[in-house]
Amino acid sequence: MTIAQIQVRKDALSHADHVAVEPAALGEGAVRLAVESFAVTANNVTYAVVGDGFRYWDFFPATDAAFGIVPMWGHARVIESNHRDIAVGERVYGYLPMATHLDVRPGKVSAGGFLDMTDYRQPMSPVYNSYTRLAADPEHDPAREGERMIFGPLFRTGFLIEYFLRGQGWFGTEQLILTSASSKTAMGLASVAKANSPEVRRIGLTSKGNLGFVERSGLYDAVVAYDDIERLPVVRSVSVDFAGNADLLGRIHRHFDAALAQSVLVGVTHKDSRSTLGGGEPLPGPKPQLFFAPDHAVAFFKAHGAEEGGRLVAEAWRGFLAAMEGTIAIERLSGLDAARSVFLDMLAGKVDPARGIVIEP
Repeated sequence: MTIAQIQVRKDALSHADHVAVEPAALGEGAVRLAVESFAVTANNVTYAVVGDGFRYWDFFPATDAAFGIVPMWGHARVIESNHRDIAVGERVYGYLPMATHLDVRPGKVSAGGFLDMTDYRQPMSPVYNSYTRLAADPEHDPAREGERMIFGPLFRTGFLIEYFLRGQGWFGTEQLILTSASSKTAMGLASVAKANSPEVRRIGLTSKGNLGFVERSGLYDAVVAYDDIERLPVVRSVSVDFAGNADLLGRIHRHFDAALAQSVLVGVTHKDSRSTLGGGEPLPGPKPQLFFAPDHAVAFFKAHGAEEGGRLVAEAWRGFLAAMEGTIAIERLSGLDAARSVFLDMLAGKVDPARGIVIEP
């Protein structure tokens, strides 16, 4: 057996190589997974763009330190097991490499899942090291596996942002400004905010080319092109930036100025002009605050417990799926070369937001 991987040069993300490596002997207590499917989304671009600062490259080290393997969310099947509680043939959902195989060392095993206890993964958040065992997963729907891969991680980030903002009383604002309104994370936030906080007006900012798609989603009270930001009414607002475009963020701050109560930074969909914390001329209004979803996830489940927290997320997830019905066409592509091509197109901003792309290596 040979393992195939897409290795991306860390300092030149458009340089991506298809590499074959020989597998090591499976260690004691370890399990070998065959990657069945994963989604490629703007979220994966974010992982690559901020890979060094947030250690995303450390989850799946490449053979050459100058390269890394971009993490994906998807499904895998156990093809070899040296763990007494994990059987060959079992399927799991979780964090996977852009590759055909992954070895994990399960720990804290329960009927519902396990953590990968591989040494080099321990410094990172347990959110990324957790694998769900599909046979006992209440969220698993065999007919909606594509949607889960495409939307699931992004939706959860949106869910946690709404939970955080609502917990802060929306900072006394009456308006939520979302950049990259066509992104799946922004749509997840808009969906949960619409359900839980309908009194807060949701304004989606997007490119002119995506106006129709965002409007058809029905998730926003108003959809505005980036060129028209200065036409927005200056009322007390909170901004959630998914674009990572420093010029765009600056325009929002200058337009709302003191009326901007909170500025939250989440994703990076514009890789060449991303926002930075610190440095540069100070922006009017509040200092942008970075939202790191894994930390908020740990706090959320600590506050509600696994069972009640899972119920709250699942309820909101079902509402989101209903809202998104028919808005995304899921495409399934075969092979890692397809994954490489889609990632590079995503990096260049060439993928229509109405496409949901699943790769079957």
